[in-house]
Amino acid sequence: MNEADLKRSNGGGWTFLTNHSHVLFCIALDPDVRLRDVAQRVGITERAVQRIVTDLEGEGYLAVTKEGRRNRYAVRFELPLRHPIERHRSVKALLDLVLAPSRPEAP
Repeated sequence: MNEADLKRSNGGGWTFLTNHSHVLFCIALDPDVRLRDVAQRVGITERAVQRIVTDLEGEGYLAVTKEGRRNRYAVRFELPLRHPIERHRSVKALLDLVLAPSRPEAP
């Protein structure tokens, strides 16, 4: 999907959720996903995805392990969301709300 298609599909260029959440959704659905594929799905550059993954890893929301030449990602489902308005909810609650039933059950 190109940038114009993304703008048309999301109603004018903005969405209710951030690119950080979109990247997290992609990784939660496929822990072995390549960042290039995440970038294409979200509609941002691969470099932007790398920065987001670094942010998420730095705050403890993602663990990244190297398996051969690939990375494997693990989402920390139990952590609270960051903003004070939603801090009473966990990452799992957000993922369940948006991705269920397409996502495998979290551990």
